[in-house]
Amino acid sequence: MKALLSSRPVLWFLFLFNLAVAAAAPFVVDGSQGVLTAVGMGVVSLGAGVSLVRDRGGRATT
Repeated sequence: MKALLSSRPVLWFLFLFNLAVAAAAPFVVDGSQGVLTAVGMGVVSLGAGVSLVRDRGGRATT
């Protein structure tokens, strides 16, 4: 499962999908639930983005 979640296509999907949901959540869901959804999805998106950047740096040096 770890190999699947760390593959580049899955990381790009997680990054873009969660970023889109985080941007749309406050407009779709009212109140604090929309804000908390946006924050949670934003954290997942940032984690996938950091993994993409870290993976890119590792491949460039090897």
